[in-house]
Amino acid sequence: MSDHSAGLLLFRRMSDVVEVPLVHPGGPFWVKKDEGAWSIPKGLVDPGESDVDAAVREELGIDVDGEFLALGEYRQPSEKTVLAWCVEANPLIEMHDIKSSTFSMEWPPKSGHKKSFLEVDRAGWFSVEDASAKIIKGQRLMLEALQRHLG
Repeated sequence: MSDHSAGLLLFRRMSDVVEVPLVHPGGPFWVKKDEGAWSIPKGLVDPGESDVDAAVREELGIDVDGEFLALGEYRQPSEKTVLAWCVEANPLIEMHDIKSSTFSMEWPPKSGHKKSFLEVDRAGWFSVEDASAKIIKGQRLMLEALQRHLG
């Protein structure tokens, strides 16, 4: 299994505002958390898969075409490394019909019952300013790198 993830920080320009899509983690631990809980779409890099291909695969089924710019490697508080790219998205793309994998875990704890949860329970577009409050601490530097890229 891979020791790092890859993610794609899409952005769109809406009038004078740059927006980015973030995803909210599913499962019982995140259901009541909002600020500091969201993430860029990302996932583990499969064996033999390129990092950028993994990043594109994780962008929720949205067709993306354009120039991919590497934003760098970011060490997360969990000790995992996330490699991030950015690319401009079609401004008309919405996040209503996200596609998410599921995971299983024992729930409630120590109950002996396995329950399935969505990895991502919702997604949305946020201004970079709003995204800075929503995104997990270890990914805020990605937003700063995007802003530097955009000038």
